[in-house]
Amino acid sequence: MATIKIKQIKSRIKCPADQKRTLDALGLRKLNRTVEHEATPSILGMVKKVRHLVSIEK
Repeated sequence: MATIKIKQIKSRIKCPADQKRTLDALGLRKLNRTVEHEATPSILGMVKKVRHLVSIEK
């Protein structure tokens, strides 16, 4: 599988609790932090849920 880089670009303040949990599950706890994950369907689904808060690099 290919890996993707996910970077949090917007704040989690005033986001619903389920989106905060999704960011935590992705490993994003602070602004401008980048994590790498494999592009599995579950990871891509989590990224889709918070796509307005993150940017994706392939």
